Amino acid sequence: MLEQLFATHSILVKIFLALLVAGLFIPAMTSKKPLSFRKASFIYTMLFQGIITMVAFTGIIAMVIGEMPMSIGIIVMILIWSILMFIEIKKYKLIKVAKLDKPETHKVLKGGFIKISIIQILLVTIMVVLMILKAKGILSI
Repeated sequence: MLEQLFATHSILVKIFLALLVAGLFIPAMTSKKPLSFRKASFIYTMLFQGIITMVAFTGIIAMVIGEMPMSIGIIVMILIWSILMFIEIKKYKLIKVAKLDKPETHKVLKGGFIKISIIQILLVTIMVVLMILKAKGILSI
C-alpha cells in the first residue's frame, strides 16, 4: 500500500514537472493575442494548483500511513510547495490586473512568465534530485 502511494506521488510529480515545461510554451502560443494570454494563464494556474495539491495530498497520506516522522526532507518539500504556490498566485494576479492592451506590458509579462516558470522547474527538479539522492542513501535529509 505504501509503495503504491509513493509511486502515485512520484507519477504526480512527473506530471507536474511536465505541466511546468508545457507552461513555457504559453507565451509563444499567445504572442499575438494578449487576452488569450490572460485566459491561458488562468487555465494554467488552475491546472498548476490542482496538480500540486494532489502531489501534496498524496505525500501527506503516505507520510501518515507510513508513520514517517517529520524530517528535514519533508520540511523542505513543504517549503518548496508553499513557495511554488505563492509564486504562481502572485504571477496570475499580476497578469490578471495588467493592462495587456499595451504591447510593451504584454512583452514584459511574457518574459516574466517564462523566467518564473524556469525558477519553478528548477525548484521542483532540485527537490526531485534531493529525494533521489536520499533514496539511494547518498544524502541523509
